[in-house]
Order: sequence, then C-alpha cells, then structure tokens
Amino acid sequence: MPTAQPTLVFLHGFAESREVWTEFTRPFPAAYRLLAPNLLGHGTNLAPVPDFSMEAQARYVIDHLGRRNATEPVLLVGHSMGGYVALAVAQRYPERVAGLALINSTAYADTDEKRQNREKNIGFVERHGVDKFMDSFVRPLFAPANRDRLPEARALLEDIGKATPETTLVGGLRGMAARPDRTAVLRTARFPVLLVAGKHDVAVPLADSVAQAALAPVGTGLFLEGSGHLSYVEQPEATRRAVLALASAVFGQ
Repeated sequence: MPTAQPTLVFLHGFAESREVWTEFTRPFPAAYRLLAPNLLGHGTNLAPVPDFSMEAQARYVIDHLGRRNATEPVLLVGHSMGGYVALAVAQRYPERVAGLALINSTAYADTDEKRQNREKNIGFVERHGVDKFMDSFVRPLFAPANRDRLPEARALLEDIGKATPETTLVGGLRGMAARPDRTAVLRTARFPVLLVAGKHDVAVPLADSVAQAALAPVGTGLFLEGSGHLSYVEQPEATRRAVLALASAVFGQ
C-alpha cells in the first residue's frame, strides 16, 4: 500500500553506492522513511545500462519510488552526481519533490575544461583500468587535512569504486559531461533547497555553491571550512543537522 510516511531519498555520487549513506543516516529519527537506491550501474544494480544520462538515472529513481510505494513527495538528498540526478528529477517530476538537498553538487553544466577533464579520465580508465583510476581518484576529494585523518572512509570509497564496472565509469563520466545547466530548477523551486559545500572541494568550487544558494526562493547554504568534496563523510554532524533541519521544515516534524 502507498505510504504517507515522510520519506528521504539519498542518491549517491559517481563510482559510489548506497553503502556510503549507512553511517550518515544511522542517527536519523525513526519517524522518517529512508530510501537509498543504487543508481544505474552502481553497487548491486548491475543490469545492462544503455543510457547513463542524468535523465535516465532520474527515471530510474522515479521507478524505484514506485516500487517502494512512495507516492507522496519526497526529500531528495544527492551527493555530487546524485545531486545532478536529483536536479533532473526535480525538473522532470517537480510534483514528486518536497525538498532538495545538494551535497557538494551543482546545478551548473560542466565548463569546457571540466568536460575535457572527464574525457581525460575516460581515456585513463580505458588504458589503465578501474583499480588504477580509483587509486588516484578518491584521495584528492578529501580536504588536505582529512586525507590521512579518515583512512576507513577513504578505503570504503576506494573499494566501492574498484567494484564499479568500467562501463559504468565511462558511461557516468559521459553522462555528467552532457548534462545541461539546471539553475532554472533552483530559481523556480516551489520547495526548500539546501546546498552543502566544502571550502576545499576540488570538484565544485565554493563560489559556485555560494551563488546558487541564493537562487532558490527558499534556499539555505551550509559552507564548511573543513570539508572537501565529501562533506557527508568529512563533517557528518554538521551536514546531518542541516539535512534534518530541511526535513523538519519540509515535513513539519
């Protein structure tokens, strides 16, 4: 049967899986229903994927909600690529969204330089394989002070990444490079929006997040001094408080 229980949907990033949310969501109140799907090609969701676009991932999220009988609007919490997917959901299915939290993510399209870097990463993966790529990919995502401070978290992300098929990495990189600018989703949002950003984020410049936090009619920004691109791991308490505050505003809990 459909459920009206307040539902939060956690969307992981590129080369991640639903496992990354386990520790972050453990303290969440039982009043909330928490869903964390593996996006297409990630984790255990390894059926053949013909389309790695953010739009295809958004359709998958909506299908996942249907299979879980989540018929009421949900709060989407997306990290990095998961935020791109959440924005695609909000653009195509705004009636399904009660709130939006973007963690180290952006509504801007890739710059030319960013697209070129993604192509370089594709070439590296195809030449050297997934393991070598992940050996160099994860560590710089942490703020410099956190790269050796959080070895277990770094090892988890590296292991998840190394278990991700090469086709998923290549398809995901191309899907992210092709995504359009979705700042209009923020400007026209009829739901509250939260942006969480790290000062040392090498993937999403802090200035971009500051600018976007002001776009939504009801927007909040959390700017973290001690985080890189992984705020939900690097400063989980502050990030969790911000997400719970958004959930409280959205659902009146």
